[in-house]
Amino acid sequence: MIHSETFAEIATLKERNLIALKEAWEAGRHAVGTYCLFSPTELILAAGAIPVSLCGTSQKPIPAAEKVLPRNLCPLIKSSYGFAVTDTCPYFHFADFLLAETTCDGKKKMYELLGELKPVHVMQLPQIQDEAALEYWLMEIGRLKTRLEREFDVRITDEALTEAIRLMNEERRSLQALQDVCKAIPSPISGLDLLTVLHNRGFSVDRRAAIGLVDRFAAELRQMAAAGISPFTESTPRILLTGVPVGVGSEKLIRIIEESGASVVCLESCGAYKKVEQVREDGDPLRAIAERYLKVPCSCMSPNAGRLELVERLTREFRVDGVVDLTWLGCHTYAVESSVLKKHLQQRTGLPFLQIETDYSESDTGQLKVRVEAFLEIVHRSMKRTA
Repeated sequence: MIHSETFAEIATLKERNLIALKEAWEAGRHAVGTYCLFSPTELILAAGAIPVSLCGTSQKPIPAAEKVLPRNLCPLIKSSYGFAVTDTCPYFHFADFLLAETTCDGKKKMYELLGELKPVHVMQLPQIQDEAALEYWLMEIGRLKTRLEREFDVRITDEALTEAIRLMNEERRSLQALQDVCKAIPSPISGLDLLTVLHNRGFSVDRRAAIGLVDRFAAELRQMAAAGISPFTESTPRILLTGVPVGVGSEKLIRIIEESGASVVCLESCGAYKKVEQVREDGDPLRAIAERYLKVPCSCMSPNAGRLELVERLTREFRVDGVVDLTWLGCHTYAVESSVLKKHLQQRTGLPFLQIETDYSESDTGQLKVRVEAFLEIVHRSMKRTA
């Protein structure tokens, strides 16, 4: 773990922000719980409410979820439902209602069950990224605006939306600056520590304070990189991790990769680099929000050329030596798309590629370690050929 007072402050951000959320709730402020990158945070902020990320990255509540949900369902869905039904996610507890989206069939049906516990607003997400889909998605954005205004007895103005867009763009700039530090060779931070920062700052109540904290940490990392301070060497294999969302509690593959002697320098997932694209700040703010969120290159989109382009670009910008594609068991869209991504990268980059399908449990750790070690041997040979 990195030695930094700022990092230690970020590592406890989730717990400290829970206190701030409880105080805000007791003072009469509203909170909206979100699960996905497709949830337009700007509208929640413009309504004067607090957007809160909800728990879903731990194995612990899954047995409770499996009393209702099928065992062969994606662990992210089971974990999310388990936290809710056991009331062990305090952020869920303080949410006035939940903002959901139809990214996959499993989540869509889970939201029906969550509706028995909390009010749920489901946004019907188009599965294609064309002009007709944008017009439909803009209508869904407008429907959410109406729901928020009615729920919290407020009027969401264009001015409030524009201010929220600027705030979220600052957050996106901050997150990109943090992750771009890992372009240094060697990276000054491990993938596990980077994940800790990305995960914990997602639970921030005071977003401006969190932006300042992340900026301060990124500046420290840049100084470390300039001084050559790193847990790795220049010859350590650099790995890009793509695929499903990963958080604290579901980080076992990152841990295995780094324990096996590699450095995870880039996380492409929706909790990391997929988050950084800006919303334009001119024109109709609702349309600008709709345009940006519909562009998210999630595997639920068909076709999903945006992900192929993004991963290829990141392999070059971060000068990676190999790509690992992670799929949660039961996540059919990412599982099917893996072969498409592998073919694209082999044709365009020639980089070694490994696809891993697993869940949150530790039962297959030994098997995964063997596969990762064998993959890294291939990476090392590839590095020698291109040296």
